[in-house]
Amino acid sequence: MIKIKMTTAMYGAIVAANLALRCAAAPDPDWLDHDRDRPRPLAIKPATSSTQEQAGQPPSDATVLFDGKDLSQWVSMDGTPTKWIMGKGYMECVKGSGYVRTLQNFGDCQLHVEWATPTPPHGEGQGRGNSGVFLGLDRYEVQVLDSYEANTYADGQAAAVYGQYPPLVNASRPPGEWQFYDIIYTAPRFDAEGKVKSPARLTVFHNGVLVQNNVELTGPTSWLERAPYQPHPEKQPISLQDHGNPVRFRNIWVRELGKPGRKEFTLAEKLLDTYCGKYGNGDIEVSREDRQLVARKSGVRFVMFAESPTKFFAKTTDFRLEFMPDSDSQVNKVIWSVGEGANEAKRDGKK
Repeated sequence: MIKIKMTTAMYGAIVAANLALRCAAAPDPDWLDHDRDRPRPLAIKPATSSTQEQAGQPPSDATVLFDGKDLSQWVSMDGTPTKWIMGKGYMECVKGSGYVRTLQNFGDCQLHVEWATPTPPHGEGQGRGNSGVFLGLDRYEVQVLDSYEANTYADGQAAAVYGQYPPLVNASRPPGEWQFYDIIYTAPRFDAEGKVKSPARLTVFHNGVLVQNNVELTGPTSWLERAPYQPHPEKQPISLQDHGNPVRFRNIWVRELGKPGRKEFTLAEKLLDTYCGKYGNGDIEVSREDRQLVARKSGVRFVMFAESPTKFFAKTTDFRLEFMPDSDSQVNKVIWSVGEGANEAKRDGKK
């Protein structure tokens, strides 16, 4: 018999692991079993099923991202109007137009997307009705492809988590027919140093069939490499891929999971640039880093999140900014607050 000496560190690790397992599976300890005072779940009107001829209705608590009437909630990746086109109840990718993304950001969510590849089919393999549904802006892809009686590599066919997980089965319908994904997305979490606390996870139903069962992503999905995680905000836009094929989409809706919070948006970079500068004799300095504003107040750095085209908030301190355009749309002052009140700071150099 081999004896292993149990160290304090080993014991602590085992206790922590067992506690984590119990906590993950345990009911909420704040309520008794069958507690009559426990709040009942919100009653909603469930979704109705789509047919090939007509899209169904989303559940009553969903955020409708595309109902076949307009593209107002979708923009190009830089925030400018998209060049995708509208058809009768659908939007269609235009070759060379680039990805489209939502204005609003989403973290943990249930996403419903209906799509159809061209008929008659054209091309082979990855050139046959290719697009993709991305969570985390352009990071985590569920592949869209004409995989009906067609061949390509397993982790690149329809309903694959691209480059990482083939679907459990091929549930594809013929080209031209409407298909649907129901995707459960758990966003990754990062610590203050940018290290992964918990990875992204995806569950996918393709045409009602479970094809991805809570799979753990190794990082962003990518071609030719296994890319590592890079820290990013929990909430990001949802995007659809331009891969050069005229794939159609309809009936797109999302249900946010977890605790409700402020709505967040990713705004056009050109708009964010108009806010950049110094205010209040340098007391507040605003700059843009990638697609977000960063403010420095009294030497402290805050990453700012957009809740409207002019209002921004930080998540580490109750620090808020509201930019005030003049009648000529020039932004020459900002209203700022920390916890309470409202203070005005004029853009430096402006009277």
